[in-house]
Amino acid sequence: MEDENVIKLPLTKKSAAAAKRPPLTKADPEKEARKRQKNAESVAVLGETDSSVKLLEHLVFGAEDELVERLVADEESGNLLLEDRDEESDNEEAVRHQLQPSKTAAWVDEDDELEEEVDMRHRFRRDLMRGDTESTMSKQKLQQRMKEQFQKSMGGTPSWAESSSKKKKTTGDDDDEEEDDLLRRTGNFVGSPDRLPGGILAMKRCCDANKARPSEDRLSSVQFHPSAQVVMTAGLDHSISLFQVDGLTNPKIQSIHLEQFPIHKAQFSLDGETVIATGMKNKMFYLYDMMEGRITPVNSIRGLNETRVKEFQVCPEGGTLLLTGTNGYLHLLTLKTKEVVHSVKMNGSVSGAAFSSDGSKLFANSDEGEVYVWDMRSSRCMNRFADDGCVKGTSIAASRDSRLLACGSHSGVVNVYSLESCLHSPNPKPLKSLMNLLTVVSSLTFNPTSDILAIASRAEDEAVRLIHLPSLTAFSNFGVTARKVIYRASCLDFSPHSGFFSLANNRGRALLYRLLHYKDF
Repeated sequence: MEDENVIKLPLTKKSAAAAKRPPLTKADPEKEARKRQKNAESVAVLGETDSSVKLLEHLVFGAEDELVERLVADEESGNLLLEDRDEESDNEEAVRHQLQPSKTAAWVDEDDELEEEVDMRHRFRRDLMRGDTESTMSKQKLQQRMKEQFQKSMGGTPSWAESSSKKKKTTGDDDDEEEDDLLRRTGNFVGSPDRLPGGILAMKRCCDANKARPSEDRLSSVQFHPSAQVVMTAGLDHSISLFQVDGLTNPKIQSIHLEQFPIHKAQFSLDGETVIATGMKNKMFYLYDMMEGRITPVNSIRGLNETRVKEFQVCPEGGTLLLTGTNGYLHLLTLKTKEVVHSVKMNGSVSGAAFSSDGSKLFANSDEGEVYVWDMRSSRCMNRFADDGCVKGTSIAASRDSRLLACGSHSGVVNVYSLESCLHSPNPKPLKSLMNLLTVVSSLTFNPTSDILAIASRAEDEAVRLIHLPSLTAFSNFGVTARKVIYRASCLDFSPHSGFFSLANNRGRALLYRLLHYKDF
């Protein structure tokens, strides 16, 4: 009878939680029955009259049996809750990333949104047309077309044009740290390359090398000292002057005057202690000992049958001079005994002579357009060939690295040969024929590093060019000025480490230039 009066209530949330919680101890049936009786009496007032409460509980929780089955199933699948939570957190993060506001422009011009047509027939935009129908194009389409053309020419999008997000994907943390370090400090991040670049020569005009004592007549010689920061000038005013090279004032060190002796050529000895000077009229020449300050005239040379001596070369082995005689003769003279050791002869007249860097080979060209090669140890002619396209040779020079030989002609053409081919080939072909001069080539000089070849003609004003040897092209910023600066150059020379370049002209000035690519004197 007691069980018939018990009202069965649906489980509430509190009872559902209690049902889900596992029992700690074994339940007492009698105690549970009394507890259910007490609960039934406390809610007896509800009875079955309030049908709306039962309907609400049924809609929310369902029937009692269904709720118990659902709770048991949830308890068995409790180990899957953690995985569900991880998936939910990932989904939330993805949604949050999508909802982040994208970057927008700080300012928008309304006129940019107008569809303005651009005339594509303009000469600056004509190459972007892909047909006659594209005579006009919108700004947006034109911008896209230019972007495509740029990427095509660059082989893709350059790294500096990529967005920051793409760069972070393609570069690691180390690259980001280097980039941040680059942006945090200032300075010169572009260093000069090891090899001399072509095109434009980095240089600076300095005050004249002989500004402290300009010559009163044409300068015939200018030369840098082989070991000291000193330059020498000599000319038709009978004087030899020495100057310290600093690029600012170039103070005079010493000057000597040779009575009735206009100087045709002056040059340092190999050790730099003596200056050799030849004149214009006879075979006498002077030796100036700079250490002792003594001037020694050499009036006669044993074994030399020449009426006058003007041109000479200092042998790289030291202690000997090569004198250019008449009728194709070349004489080797020792400075110690002042006598001719041996002589060689070529057809025609000697136009120019040059030693190889080690002094073992002698190159000479003639006024008949031929080049002779001698072995100085045996005095034997090793090779003889015709200078390509040359009718009359005027000058010759060999590079310090023994790679190149330059031959100048009366027509202004300079042929640059491989020195190796000149030693063995009976008909070598020039690497390039330089046609930068229009008159007779009177001076050819290689710089010590064999990067530059200086060529000049004394027959015309401003006829001086500097040639970039790796590319065999002329530097575009030297020798081409709106007003006359160089005038007629008679002699050219580079300092021992190519830091300075000087040329002597017909106005008694020794122009001085600082070559900025080279750090030393």
